[in-house]
Amino acid sequence: MLVTTADVIPGTNVQVLGLVRGNIVTSKNVGRDIMAGFKSIVGGEIESYTQMTDEARTIAEQRMEAQAQAIGADAVVAMRFSSETVIDGTTEMLAYGTAVKFV
Repeated sequence: MLVTTADVIPGTNVQVLGLVRGNIVTSKNVGRDIMAGFKSIVGGEIESYTQMTDEARTIAEQRMEAQAQAIGADAVVAMRFSSETVIDGTTEMLAYGTAVKFV
């Protein structure tokens, strides 16, 4: 499945099938919180959080692609990620875009 942030795929004609999305809500764990606390004092990348958000993006994108496949899409255009805190200590990662079928 082609997934792109572009609004159009040059040289193709498509039928718009609609919005597709995938999301995941993740939470921090005690070990990550302790290390994050230390890093916030000395500065630098908090690798455990980087890994957590990267995994969340991957899962959200896979879920979006599965939804697109379920409705017969060939591609997802205008794909975006969004994230926000749901409640203290949790983060939602959302992947969304427009499912299209090549015609």
